[in-house]
Amino acid sequence: MDWLVQLFGDAQQGLFEGVVQPVLFHAGLANLLEDGYAATGWLLVGLLQIVVMVAVIAPLQRWMPVEAVTDRKAIRVDIFYTLIHRLGLLRLALFFTLDPLWDLVMGRLHVWGLPVFHLDDIWPGVTDNAWISLILYLLVFDLVEYWIHRGQHHYRWWWKLHALHHSQRQMTVWSDDRNHLLDDVIHDTIVVLVAQLIGVAPGQFVAIVALTQLSQSFQHANVRIWFGRLGERLWISPRFHRRHHAIGIGHEAMAPVRNKRARGNNFGVLLPWWDMAFGTANFDLRYDPTGVRDQVQPDAQGRLRDYGRGFWAQQWRGILRLVGRA
Repeated sequence: MDWLVQLFGDAQQGLFEGVVQPVLFHAGLANLLEDGYAATGWLLVGLLQIVVMVAVIAPLQRWMPVEAVTDRKAIRVDIFYTLIHRLGLLRLALFFTLDPLWDLVMGRLHVWGLPVFHLDDIWPGVTDNAWISLILYLLVFDLVEYWIHRGQHHYRWWWKLHALHHSQRQMTVWSDDRNHLLDDVIHDTIVVLVAQLIGVAPGQFVAIVALTQLSQSFQHANVRIWFGRLGERLWISPRFHRRHHAIGIGHEAMAPVRNKRARGNNFGVLLPWWDMAFGTANFDLRYDPTGVRDQVQPDAQGRLRDYGRGFWAQQWRGILRLVGRA
C-alpha cells in the first residue's frame, strides 16, 4: 500500500501547489492552507472517480443497457448532483457549517472522559497491516451504511427525503448522488460520528469513501450486468441494486402489504452479506422499471406525486413532503 499512498500523495501535492494554493493566496485565505490541502485530496479523488465513470462505466452503458435512454434532461440533473458531490462542493459547505460544531462536540466529549478508541487496536499484530486495517474499517462502515439505508426507508419522515433518490426512473451511472441535501447532511453526520468514535485515520477514511462512492456509481449504472450466483453474494452488482430501485418491490419498507419481499430489500451498499444476514436479500435475476409507486399509480384523488424536474424544484418539493405539504 505504501507505493499507492505515495503516488496519491505526490498527485495531491502537485494539484495543491499548482492550483489550490495560488487560489487561496489570491483570495486572501492563506490561513486555510492546511484545510485546503485536505480538500485537495477529496477533489483529486472526485476527479479520478469521474474519469472512471466517463471512461469505463459510461461505455458499458452504451454497450449493454438495461433500457433505452428516453429522458436525457433527468440525467443531466443527476450529473449536476454528481459534480457538486464528487468535486467537494457539498463537503466544502459542510466544512464551514457543521465541521466546526462536530469538532467542538467531540472535543468536549473527550474532555469529559470519552476514551480515544481505535478499532485496529483490537487485534494487535494483525491489524498493524495497512490492508487488513482498511478491510476491518470497510466492514464496519458498510454495516453502518446498511442500517442507515434501512432507516432511510423505515422512518416515514426520512423516507420523504430519501424518496427523491428513488424517483429517478432513468437510472444511470450518475444517479448515486441524486439525494436531498438534508438527507446527505443526516447521512454524513452519522458517518462522521462513527469515524470519530472508532478512530479511523484520515487517509483510510478517504479511501473507504472513494471505494464506496465508485462502487455505488457502478451499481446505479444502466447496465445489464450481474456477477453470477457466487459473485452476487460477494459484492453488490448493478442487477442486485436495481432490484432495490424497482417500483413497488425493492424500496417500500413501509408498504402495508403481506408480501415480505415487497417490504424492502437489497439495502446493502457494498456487500450483500448484511442483506443475507438480516433477511432482506433478493437475488431474483430480473431488471424491472425503477421509480416510486406514487409516480405511476394515482392516489384516491387520481393524483400522481411530483418529485420535481430540476435540482432546486426537487430540493424544494422534498421540504414540502417533509412538512406534509406535497
